[in-house]
Amino acid sequence: MRVHTYLSKTDTARAIVRRLLALIDVADKPYFHLALSGGTTPAHMFDVWADEFAAQNPWKRLRLYWVDERCVPPTDAESNYGMTKKHLLDKVAMPSEQVFRIYGEADAQAEAVRYARMVAQSGMPMQDGFPVFDAILLGAGDDGHTSSIFPDRMELLQSPHSYVVAVHPTSGQKRIALTGEPIVRSPHVLFLMTGEGKRPVLHDMQSSADTGPAAYVVHHAKHEVEVFTDLG
Repeated sequence: MRVHTYLSKTDTARAIVRRLLALIDVADKPYFHLALSGGTTPAHMFDVWADEFAAQNPWKRLRLYWVDERCVPPTDAESNYGMTKKHLLDKVAMPSEQVFRIYGEADAQAEAVRYARMVAQSGMPMQDGFPVFDAILLGAGDDGHTSSIFPDRMELLQSPHSYVVAVHPTSGQKRIALTGEPIVRSPHVLFLMTGEGKRPVLHDMQSSADTGPAAYVVHHAKHEVEVFTDLG
């Protein structure tokens, strides 16, 4: 795991956007398949991306997917797609036909199956039946969860399916989540982690044990994982 540390969350956001732009630039392919995460941390990054880097981004070469989605309509304040639309997509020239959202308003189990099938047919490489995204942007909760896979359901990381239905352990809210195998196979897994609450999780990710989903990803990834953080 390679940790990139910056002085502020804005500097961290700029750095991870620059890293993504560099990866898109060197990719020798018509489309770059990127899976995005939701939550409060990437919202600021998306603002920085739209406000400072929109002109530099080759939007027509980018295809956007989601790592996870809460089972709510896209207009709901908790929708990961809705947050991305507000902070990024509404501000840039991203072709709408290259944005592939998870239908959080649909039946959860049926949508997990549909979305997994759609991703498999998207044109990105497949490996042992799992999609290989060019890059995956992840976050980590204070409890160590990532991709809406929580510590009480670690077995979902080893699911034979690309997307599954996960459940928040406290609220009971259903979520659709990318599983471990597609994540660990991606050549570029980038964690965005800012704020003091993430320090224990970062420590766990740097240790040798699978103490939570985020740590599991680091320890089982087939390529080096990068972490962008303001935790100096």
